[in-house]
Amino acid sequence: MDSCFCRARSQASQSEGSPRVLGRRKPGAARCHVCGTGERGRAPALVAASQGRGAGWRPRGAEVGPGCGAVMAALLRAVLLGAALGCAAAALIPAADVKVEVLQKPFICQRRTKWGDMMLVHYEGYLERDGSMFHSTHKHNNGQPMWFTLGIREAIKGWDKGLKDMCVGEKRKLTIPPALAYGKEGKGKIPPESTLIFNIDLLEIRNGPRSHESFQEMDLNDDWKLSKQEVKIYLKKEFERHGAVVNDTQHDALVEDIFDKEDEDSDGFISAREFTYKHDEL
Repeated sequence: MDSCFCRARSQASQSEGSPRVLGRRKPGAARCHVCGTGERGRAPALVAASQGRGAGWRPRGAEVGPGCGAVMAALLRAVLLGAALGCAAAALIPAADVKVEVLQKPFICQRRTKWGDMMLVHYEGYLERDGSMFHSTHKHNNGQPMWFTLGIREAIKGWDKGLKDMCVGEKRKLTIPPALAYGKEGKGKIPPESTLIFNIDLLEIRNGPRSHESFQEMDLNDDWKLSKQEVKIYLKKEFERHGAVVNDTQHDALVEDIFDKEDEDSDGFISAREFTYKHDEL
């Protein structure tokens, strides 16, 4: 405020012969409401704010000089313009998405992954910031690939977005922003706000527990709802049918995870309505 417009005007008036004695303004001269001297040289508007007075308060006898209204208007316009530009910039910034790179693709693709499919994959996960590996099915899973169901948030959101329309034998590199990975919380070896990189090989695709046919096959007593035992029996049959190793501990964990996500009313069963997959939930 020390270099304010009003001070410049007063100095200009002195150069034109207007009397100014010992820094005091000429009697009767207009005093600027924005820049005029208040407590210890502070602008009256700032003094009013510090004293809890209204925004329109000004010292007794102070008048608004002819140029101060323009200064106030200019300041207000600048503030409003800055706010508008800030909002516009925020609206123009797109949400972060998954970057998908196809590293290898089979010559013939008989089937592409869709939401609800079960996928058997090998993968390696890295932190983008330093390239360190935080997990690998080759090294940390006894060399065994991992099953997961696409599109039901069984894995991170970035996987659901980045592994659609994938073929058996295809290899992809996914670069996943924090918002679609572990966000502000992080997990285990993954620090908060980490961008992750995955190299993923798709080995097999199976029908997941999402089709009406699957529901009917799983609903052993025809009561139009699925118990944990019915889901577990179905998963075991599917694994055995394809010659996969049956691990009771993994199956129990998978069943619990399915019920955590699908049993909306927490009654211990998955109803036909809860079972039906809703694409708009992704």
